[in-house]
Amino acid sequence: MNKTLIAHSPDADDIFMYYAIKFGWVDMEDTVFDNIAEDIQTLNEKALRGEYPIVAISFALYPHIKDDYAPLRTAVSFGEGYGPKIIKKKGTKLKRNFKVALSGQHTTNAMLFRIKYPDARITYMNFLDIEKAVLDGDVDAGVLIHESILTYDDSLEVEAEMWDIWQELAGNDLPLPLGGMAISRSIPLNKAIMYEKTLTKAVDVARKHKEKLSEMLLERNLVRIDAPTLDKYLELYANDESITLSELQIKAIDKLYELGYKHGFYDTLVKFNDYTIPTEYEELRKG
Repeated sequence: MNKTLIAHSPDADDIFMYYAIKFGWVDMEDTVFDNIAEDIQTLNEKALRGEYPIVAISFALYPHIKDDYAPLRTAVSFGEGYGPKIIKKKGTKLKRNFKVALSGQHTTNAMLFRIKYPDARITYMNFLDIEKAVLDGDVDAGVLIHESILTYDDSLEVEAEMWDIWQELAGNDLPLPLGGMAISRSIPLNKAIMYEKTLTKAVDVARKHKEKLSEMLLERNLVRIDAPTLDKYLELYANDESITLSELQIKAIDKLYELGYKHGFYDTLVKFNDYTIPTEYEELRKG
């Protein structure tokens, strides 16, 4: 049996999309899956070093790892009228060069933030520490991601929605690309196709059994939020649109990369479909 490690973030949507495998509802022949949960910037950094065979990443990172990883078409998270939030203490006014906490240099929200607020003074920290940093006055504002967009303290208010910034920069009513999965190009192509199929099935099964899977995650304390918040959060970031990328979602990713290239974050202009796993290979082998 081959043991394969999947690295994902500890937030509820990633756990939900993976745990159909962990609970044995989905499997793959001759393969045992294991998982590790780390914050998104740690995953981005380890993907840059090629440490994990299958890893969750911020979409904004992908052009930096395109030669070593292929993007998967499943287990994706997008914003649709929502997304990360820039928060501050209620009643405060931010200066042009305000100090802000972001969840990591290579996150999608960080790239969009830096384009919108070029004069802000940025500090990077674990996403779990951002709300407290704002409350304690260590920073003037912070960009909240994951479940914290639903649970932040009442003494804080939203300065700006990343969704609105995305719409302003993208110029279209496109979904906001946040995170997905990537697979190492060192894995044989036929095997990579099987991994993608298995992970796609896992997300599909999770969605079809959302109530039961959510109950099991809550019973085992595998998520940081209560049942009502979990239900709401999963409909945001682990919904039916997370199972397989649509053409509109791919168009949105390409727009993200176009913005990154235009503003000097990437050396080359990347088109998402040029780097995905060529599934036609399977049909050619059969033929």
